[in-house]
Amino acid sequence: MDINEIRKEYELIDLFCSLAEIPSPSLHEEKVSAYIKSICDENNIHCELDDYGNVYINIPPTDESKEYLLLSSHMDVIGDDSPVKTYLDDEGLIHAEGRTLGADDKAGVANALYFALWLNKSDIKHGGLEMVFTRDEESGMSGARHVDTSKLHSKYVLVLDSDSLGQFMTSGASYTLAEINLHTNKGGHSGNDIADTTRENAAKLIADLISVLPQGVFYSDEVDHHVVTSCNIGGIVAGNPKVTNIINQDALATYSIRSSSREKEEELKSLMKFHVDEFNAEYEGIAHADLKFEEHLPPFEKSWDNFVSQIFEASSNAVGVKPEIGSFHAGAETHIYANSYNSKNEKMLPFLVGLADVRNMHCKEENVSYKSMLKGQEILRQFFKDFNK
Repeated sequence: MDINEIRKEYELIDLFCSLAEIPSPSLHEEKVSAYIKSICDENNIHCELDDYGNVYINIPPTDESKEYLLLSSHMDVIGDDSPVKTYLDDEGLIHAEGRTLGADDKAGVANALYFALWLNKSDIKHGGLEMVFTRDEESGMSGARHVDTSKLHSKYVLVLDSDSLGQFMTSGASYTLAEINLHTNKGGHSGNDIADTTRENAAKLIADLISVLPQGVFYSDEVDHHVVTSCNIGGIVAGNPKVTNIINQDALATYSIRSSSREKEEELKSLMKFHVDEFNAEYEGIAHADLKFEEHLPPFEKSWDNFVSQIFEASSNAVGVKPEIGSFHAGAETHIYANSYNSKNEKMLPFLVGLADVRNMHCKEENVSYKSMLKGQEILRQFFKDFNK
């Protein structure tokens, strides 16, 4: 069976392929957003674009006693604006010829949009559905950062951007850049001045300091052993490998700190600061190290609220998919929502959800199983019914 036969048989797959075949590199999503709005307009679904170009969809509640739910996906993909031609291989996997497919995250957009079309025609009593399709997730999450959550009704958010069917991630790691700048008061000649004890080589000193700083896993969950907090050295810059007759005065080391717990991240940062302060005390008058932290993405911390997790687990099992509930040691738009508030000034509770099996993301071998996407739609519909019981 070729891709055209699959598209004729399944409207969801046709919608996905249509979206995938519209190139949308980061900050060039205009054609995708226009396509989404045209579909909504044709089906009398409220759809508007905000000032940044994010798409907002609202299907009003049919039962005011129930809660709104927000679905979110991003419209941009890794890749350029060259043509996208989809095809189906013998294993039922959809690819794009010679380039990235963009199933990250067109699979999420397609599943959400198709669900909206279905819900708009259904007679289900529900508390309302909101959708946000964002720009620029891949290169900086500027779309999600520009979403005005104070206009959203939903407290619970499903971010449809995981790469495995049935995944349900309840927490995710922050990203903080740590930078150590080390400077010595005196440089000099590696021969003439080497015996001067008031001169220290910055390259040697940064190595000594790094040797006592944390590296790797700092803290793991005691129950499921998932990594909660980690510290990884990114690079060291000191001197010039081709020039060995200088006592170097400057050195730099950078680290990435990731944590799904603000408390554990602060513990790690305090430990790093302790070692740097200890170094500065030892080399007072000879050298000094400055440590600074720059948060690029806040943590997506696990909530005490298990309501949605329990519903997802039951819904997935009901349609024959084994759920994988856990955490991930990376960033996503969940982190933005987790630190935002809705129109009722409630802190939003997001979850990262997988409604399709997407493999080899961000390269020309990227593919998605069309059968997994269909099964993802089943999960979403069952979840929404259970959410609104």
